[in-house]
Formats: sequence, C-alpha cells, structure tokens
Amino acid sequence: MSASPPLPLLKRVPPGLWTALVWFTAAVQPIIEYVVLPPGPGYSLDYPRDGLHSFAARTLLLLAFALVLAGSALLRRGASVAYGLVLAGTVLSTVAWRQNEIPPMQFLGVDVVLGYVAATRPRRISLRAAAVTLGVLSGYLVLRPFADDDAGTAAEPYVALTVVIAWLVGNSVFQARAHTEELHARAAAQAVTAERLRIAREMHDTVAHSIGIIALQAGAAARVVDTQPARAREAMLTVEKAGRETLSGLRRTLGALRQADQEQVRTDRDRDRTPEGPLPAPAAPHPATGLADVERLVATTTAAGVRVDLRWRGRRRPLPADVDLAAFRIVQESVTNVVRHSGATSCRVRVDHLDDALAIEVSDRGRGGGPDRGWGGGGTDTGYGLVGMRERVALLHGDFTAGPRHGGGFLVAARLPVPRSAWTEAETDSR
Repeated sequence: MSASPPLPLLKRVPPGLWTALVWFTAAVQPIIEYVVLPPGPGYSLDYPRDGLHSFAARTLLLLAFALVLAGSALLRRGASVAYGLVLAGTVLSTVAWRQNEIPPMQFLGVDVVLGYVAATRPRRISLRAAAVTLGVLSGYLVLRPFADDDAGTAAEPYVALTVVIAWLVGNSVFQARAHTEELHARAAAQAVTAERLRIAREMHDTVAHSIGIIALQAGAAARVVDTQPARAREAMLTVEKAGRETLSGLRRTLGALRQADQEQVRTDRDRDRTPEGPLPAPAAPHPATGLADVERLVATTTAAGVRVDLRWRGRRRPLPADVDLAAFRIVQESVTNVVRHSGATSCRVRVDHLDDALAIEVSDRGRGGGPDRGWGGGGTDTGYGLVGMRERVALLHGDFTAGPRHGGGFLVAARLPVPRSAWTEAETDSR
C-alpha cells in the first residue's frame, strides 16, 4: 500500500497555534522594541515607552495574553468562545497601552480566528462573529474624537477591510467543503442505487429461471403422476433441486445485503469522523457466474422439457469478468423467457466470439410478443427481464435488441464489445 503524501504545512499546524503565533508576535514585538531595548532615535505614539510602567497596565496586558492563549487552546472545541476570548484579549491589550485604536498588526490574530470560524461553522454564526468585530471597530471609531491626542488617520476602516477579507476567505472554504461533502454523499447514494439495481438484476435472473423450471416440471409431474410415476418422481426431484439452489442463492444474497448494511453503518460512522473517507466496496451477492455454466443451463432447461440448441462460433477465449457474467445472465434470462412465455418446445442459443466483441443470439418460434416480451426499443415492455438485460448491455457500452422475429417467434440479440487488450488480460488471468 502506497503511503499517503504529507499534508501541507498550513494543514499540519493547528489553527490555534497559528492564532497564538500571529497574535503573540504582534504583541511581543513592541514590548521588545520600545520597552526592553535601550531607547533609540525613533518613538511610537501607539506604544509609548512609559505605557507599561503602571501595575494596572501590566496586569491588563498579562490578562490579555492569558485570554488569547486560552482562546487559541479552545479553538477546535469551541470556535465561537475562542473567538470571543481572542477579541477580548485584543481589546484589553489596547487598554493596557492606553491606545485609542487597535493596531492593524495586532488585529491579524483576530482575523485568523474569524477565518477559521467562517470555514468551520454555519454561516449565521460566522456572520454574527463578523458583526461583533465590526461593532467593536465602530466603537473605537466613534470614541476616537473624544481622545485627548490626535493620532492622525483612523486605522479602523482598513482593519474592517481585513475582517471582511478574512470572512470571505473562510466562507469560501466552508462552501468548498460543503460542496465536496455533497458530492461524496451523492456518489455514495448513486453507488448504493447502482448496487441495489445490480442485486435486483441478479435475483431476478436467478430466481426467475429457477421458478420457470420448477413450474414447468411441476406441471409435467401433475400430468403424468398417474400414468408414469417414475417420470413424475424424476420431475419432482428436479423441482426439489431447483428449489434448493434458489433458496441457497437467496440466502447468499440476503446475507450479503445484511453485511453491506452493517458495513454502510460503520462507514457512515467513520465518515462522521473523517468526512473524506473512502466509500465502501460493493458486496457481491454470490460467486461470479459466466459462460462456463451455459452447458449446465442448457442441460437443466432441456431436462425441463424445452430443448436448447447451443452453438458456439469463433475461438473460445477467456472473457473479462463483467462481460462473462453479463453474457451468461443474458442467455439465462432469454431461455427463461422462452420457458415461461413463448410456449415453444425448443430454442436456439448462439454465442459468437468475434475479434472485438461477443455476440449472443437467443431465438425461438413461439408466440412472439407479449406483455413480458416487448420490443427492444420503446415498446410495451412491462417486465423486468428485458429491462435488466438492456441495462447490463448499456453498462458495457454494447448493443441490445429484443422483439418478435420475422416469420414468428422471438429474438434476443446482444453485442458486448471486448477490446483486444481485454482478451489478453483475461487470458493472462486465466493462467
């Protein structure tokens, strides 16, 4: 199994750590430059050298550091509370320095938390947080004229612009994540639907054939039970065998469905923890069947009273699993329809191994069209047998036709493309 690529640095570092790094860097830099280092030629109106001389100022600044540190630690567990703590700590830092505005660099930590809130929380919560932030900035702007000194151009509009940008970036991440989760959910729903349709086709093909044989043999046994007891007994043994095979197939299918449901529940729980987890692999209702079982199918149907003339053409080669299974199911369903609906005593099955395709034809000279044997395209097909065959062929990008034959009877024809590369891979796998 190949190792997954490492995450980018932005994703490996927790958002709380990014917040603490940004905020503490902006808060410690003026302390070092204007308080710890010797006086230089420059000075700052925002960070006066005597700004932290009083005990109250130092206490407020320590409290601000504590609030931001607590907010950074709580960011993953409670983003809204963490955002409030970081914002309160930022405001306290300005009070400690006796500032009449929040320096833009100091506000970058608040922007980081706001972006995280917008990316991970519903929009109403992130909008509320952004509104509170803009309200705080508006309060500074309103109180600015009442300050004793004139600090020049107000910085609040520029800081408000960073707030809007941080919210827009976080909201775009939230929308992208929601869209990704929707795509995953849609893909999972489509996979479940496709799997249910596949299982329904398998059950229909298997059960319909067996029930057709059972009905035919039971009717034959009822007609000869008084005159030919041995033949009636043989027919009933065939009924018993077909019934047991059908029951075994149903048990396998139901067991696979139950297992698939349990796996789906576990996968849903895992997806709640990891939204981008892999989708579960579909469960096979029973072991794969292919054209190798056509001879057995022919023997069973012939024993039931409908003679099947099987003809192979071309060089028989191993087929890809999906083509092999589809080919067998088409032959099985077509023969079943002959037994159940045509009233014919015989049918012909032809399988052609062409260079680039597999061609299948099943024909009879029975009654032709009926409610379950509609035309291959847009007719009055109300049964599920032809629908299932048509779906199988469509999934393999082949051609399918079904309808009454010219001169009487019914014809089912399918052409399944098999590229030469698939022939080679199938032959390699068979070795």
